[in-house]
Amino acid sequence: MLRERTRRNFLALAGKGLGLAALSSATVASLLKTVRAATQSVAHLTPEQAAMDEDYWAVIQNSFTVTRGIINLNNGGVSPSPRIVTEALVRYTWQQEDATAYTMWQILEPQSETIRTGLAELFGCDREEIAITRNASESLEILLMGMDFKPGDEILTTTQDYPRMLTTLRQREKRESLKLKLIQIPIPPKNLDEITSAFEKGITDRTRLILIAHQINITGQITPVKAVCEMARAKGIETIVDGAHSFAQFDFKQKDLSCDYFGTSLHKWLHAPKGTGLLYVKRDKIEKLWPLMAAESKQSSDIRKFEEIGTHSAAIKLAIGEALLFHNGIGGKRKEARLRYLSRYWMNRLKDVPKIHFNTSFESNQSCAIANVQIEGINPEAIGKYLFDKHHIFVTPIIHEEFQGLRITPNVYTTLGELDRFCQQMELIARNGLPSWRQIDHH
Repeated sequence: MLRERTRRNFLALAGKGLGLAALSSATVASLLKTVRAATQSVAHLTPEQAAMDEDYWAVIQNSFTVTRGIINLNNGGVSPSPRIVTEALVRYTWQQEDATAYTMWQILEPQSETIRTGLAELFGCDREEIAITRNASESLEILLMGMDFKPGDEILTTTQDYPRMLTTLRQREKRESLKLKLIQIPIPPKNLDEITSAFEKGITDRTRLILIAHQINITGQITPVKAVCEMARAKGIETIVDGAHSFAQFDFKQKDLSCDYFGTSLHKWLHAPKGTGLLYVKRDKIEKLWPLMAAESKQSSDIRKFEEIGTHSAAIKLAIGEALLFHNGIGGKRKEARLRYLSRYWMNRLKDVPKIHFNTSFESNQSCAIANVQIEGINPEAIGKYLFDKHHIFVTPIIHEEFQGLRITPNVYTTLGELDRFCQQMELIARNGLPSWRQIDHH
């Protein structure tokens, strides 16, 4: 009876397909029980109502072991993992270190197929369309380097696309005489149609591929991916969606994107171990795509050919399972609502402060957890340095040819009090400028 009840609890929290490995640790099981009990307390609320329940989010905040000596508002690049994930990673690592050639390759590595299933369920696709990679960059490099192009073929993306991807395409441009075409989009746009229209105007009869960021990393701008992908498909153009920031931040499935390819990191908003990513390739496109590292010809139509990277840790892959448990325990829609609530909390406080301007839209379909703000006439790097050196508030200065500002990225472990302290300092800087705090007498 106890065993069956434990199994039911696990399935209720995690959804089908994630195996029972997570329950082999008493610590992990206890942490899961705490999250599940807390989530039941807000189950009757809408996601938007639950987003404002500070008692519930206090439990989630305490699931992380982050320092409170630093206010970390830079969760865009990489995020801390909750304790459940770190505990699992350590446990799998110790297992791996016992007769490693046997335990890692014969016992642990095969279990990653269960992780593949869990990721496919979260993204809403066939498990045979999901490869487990090391990050979004690797996923997107596989795609951008693995497609066949001819001299003169055009790849279309924006001036705000991720630098590593632009570098990749510029290398192919030099080596193979391709043409990288960059379009500008408004910062921020009045509506999403402006972005769709910009892509449509950029298409020529030589366009073979569109690369579009689901959420632009420097502003937090959410883009109209489905509209762009459907427009491209009607013109015979393939689409890659860079989901490095969107996946597990806000709630969506593959059908909501209608893309051919998708790449993301799992160590951002899914809170998985550092060095984990996901690659989605539509099943009928796997065979024609070259892997980044060579695979045997018998793997030509197998999604696993993109995982042929040589010896690597199985423990990191398996601990993705606990990240899935934690994410599903909160619930994707509830998590999205909380992240948007946190961003609007500080954005609304600063929006009417003189000299403060936003490079991110307040519209719910255009932004979620990430936003970019600037103080007129003051260098963002100087502000960032002052905030950290004096107040231990960690933000991300952005200097771009088209705009500049601070990228602010709270997470589910961020408290309202921490956001209040950030806002207070921004208000003071906007009103009085940056103080010469180094000369202050601290006696």
